[in-house]
Amino acid sequence: MSDWRVSGKYFEACNCEAICPCIVFSPPTTGECIVVLGWQIEEGHHGDTDLSGLNAALAAHAAGNMKEGNWRVALYIDSNADEAQASAIGAIFSGQAGGHLENLAPLIGEVMGAKPASISLQTNGKRFSMSIDDVMSSDYGSIEGQGGGDVEVSGHPLAPVPGVAFKVGRSDQFKFNDYGIEVDVAQKNAFSATFAYQP
Repeated sequence: MSDWRVSGKYFEACNCEAICPCIVFSPPTTGECIVVLGWQIEEGHHGDTDLSGLNAALAAHAAGNMKEGNWRVALYIDSNADEAQASAIGAIFSGQAGGHLENLAPLIGEVMGAKPASISLQTNGKRFSMSIDDVMSSDYGSIEGQGGGDVEVSGHPLAPVPGVAFKVGRSDQFKFNDYGIEVDVAQKNAFSATFAYQP
């Protein structure tokens, strides 16, 4: 297995109310969860292949409680990546290269596809935005907590980034329409965090 490591910023938006109950294995607030995860790689490599400055995203749909599995997922790989970079990103963020994301594999029932896309992940203070081509967009901000600080959740069992506290946000809008899955909502759950993965 190749030596690899990626780290940077993590983004997430879904159709559940804030705070998304799926992260503690409770049922989604609407009976189903449609979620998009985004990773902005600030530093990374896969063997000799530099991955710094590239992005990845994963869309997932669960028809019920996420702990029951049968997720339908689709991977989006930064269209700025060359062939070696795209292959590495595909391996890492699908879990095929090992590491934490491999632990999610048993929950996946169907891989709908993996394709290159223009992925934008932006941070501006307590504001965040994500977009994937013309199929997904979300703008959101951190929820203000006690003393004006962030609202954070940690130790949750369903954690795409283990050991890291997630800042809880609420979306101005979250839209996704691809692979026959469609959602268009506002004032729903969003998370942001840092991430670091390795085998």
